[in-house]
Amino acid sequence: MEQHSFFELIDKYLAGKATREEQSLLEEYYKRLDKNNQSTLTPEQEQALRQLMLQNIRREIHHIPSITPVKRINYFTRYAAAAVVLIAFGISAYLYFGKPETVASVKKDIAPGGNKAVLTLGNGRQITLEGAKNGDLAQQGATTVHKTDNSLVAYQVDKSDNDAVANEFNTITTPRGGQYQVILPDGTHAWLNAASSIRFPVTFSGKVRNVETTGEVYFEVAKDAHKPFNVISAGQTITVLGTHFNIMAYPEESSVITTLLEGSVKITKNNVSKILKPGEQALVNQDIKIMPADVDDAVAWKNGITSFNDADIKSIMRKVSRWYDVDVEYQGQISSRLFTGSISRKSNLSGLLKILALNHIQFSVEGKRLIVKQ
Repeated sequence: MEQHSFFELIDKYLAGKATREEQSLLEEYYKRLDKNNQSTLTPEQEQALRQLMLQNIRREIHHIPSITPVKRINYFTRYAAAAVVLIAFGISAYLYFGKPETVASVKKDIAPGGNKAVLTLGNGRQITLEGAKNGDLAQQGATTVHKTDNSLVAYQVDKSDNDAVANEFNTITTPRGGQYQVILPDGTHAWLNAASSIRFPVTFSGKVRNVETTGEVYFEVAKDAHKPFNVISAGQTITVLGTHFNIMAYPEESSVITTLLEGSVKITKNNVSKILKPGEQALVNQDIKIMPADVDDAVAWKNGITSFNDADIKSIMRKVSRWYDVDVEYQGQISSRLFTGSISRKSNLSGLLKILALNHIQFSVEGKRLIVKQ
């Protein structure tokens, strides 16, 4: 079976939408795994199938709420292995400590974030994009601001019109619990994560294309060999001609992290520059440190996944705070243990807490306050 079709079938199984014939097909594949030369699956498919069956065993034997890192299993097969680690540890924790009481204290579940943002025009006018109708939102000289759906705003420039708006900037800002996409006047596509912003000119009329960002933004930069694209964020400048990269510059994080997926970028900080190659990331504090990147993990948010790879509880909770719009408090001694796992960003908060609850971490939710206890 083709890779894409196989993982789509697993997604249907996890969602409870697989037919009896499709369920039987997966079960037959599973029976062949441990029989010499009878499995026709790739190693990635085998790993995903073992994870799926392990979930079923855990539910049936222990009656623990299901951990389902749904969606993207077809795109990020490494998450299947990560989920196996979490689930296996969770079962042993259950047998040793007993059933976690954690999520029972969540009296009212908290929904995930969604497509929310505010557009601030150069004249100071603000447009709440979440409630705006599709169509033209504003006309700024030769540039039309157009909303195409509930997650995307596009800037369309009439190049035959010389009435461009010089030195006028727009800003798109997402709140905690928000995300949005924008196609800039040059055709560059930017995805904004929660609690982020991008400031850009209504037209790129000069010799360079400069934008400013806060928070986390993923870029697919339109190629223009004669007009470099510069991203200015947290005291550093990223210079590209055309490339795909992610920049995370939240003030509460210890470093500004730039991860390169395609092309080449130059990062400058304090008059020192370094070149980043695909598959690498730069950690910037007072200096620039280049290291290999887990590219899938870096852009998981953009692809609908909350992921954490060898992360401590506080770094996980920072992601939770931004996406679920909650304030996090800690009680007791906080463990330095590291966790690996993933879950759909469409899941309610309780879904993510169930994963951590299996590792003997307790939570309570009071309104918009998430209390972590260990």
